[in-house]
Amino acid sequence: MSPIARLRGVIEEWGPDWLLVFVGGVGLRVQVPASTAEALGRPGESVSLHTHLHVREEALALYGFASAEDLSAFELLLGVGGIGPRGALALLSALGAGGLSEAVSVGDVPRLQQVPGIGQKTAARLVLELKGKLVGPAAAVPVPAGRDDEVVAALVGLGYSQAEAQAAAASVPSDGSLGVEERIRSALAYFGRGA
Repeated sequence: MSPIARLRGVIEEWGPDWLLVFVGGVGLRVQVPASTAEALGRPGESVSLHTHLHVREEALALYGFASAEDLSAFELLLGVGGIGPRGALALLSALGAGGLSEAVSVGDVPRLQQVPGIGQKTAARLVLELKGKLVGPAAAVPVPAGRDDEVVAALVGLGYSQAEAQAAAASVPSDGSLGVEERIRSALAYFGRGA
């Protein structure tokens, strides 16, 4: 655990991926995901951040997150070979903790590769090392039975994400009364219900 686990103060300045927070008369520059900077970065407003102090030989860097889930995801990312603080911050800025969890849980390597600085090998390593460790909305998505692989594949082919396709396939009656085409139609109806 970081020796500076939380901070509460007033935002003095902000940028696309940082905040300058005054805490007890001391200004701390905190690197944050872009989504956090956009949501919290208004000068004069109070802010409370979960933090991670990263110590290197040449510098100390403080990273801040709006939620404990984001901090946990950041620290898990640091444990993956080839991912440093900048890469971890880029992944959280691009995907958020929930999107990262979803991409890792379904093995969506191409989605991870869309993040600047993340190549195919690194994306594959992320999936391999973090699968089952990240907590997020995707963890609650039920995994369909093997016979619904065709339904999932068809929905992914239509442009739905792997997680959306799995959730829709799980909503289809599993009593064996429907053929593949009927199961696909039933899964598509799931999206029409706004589920």
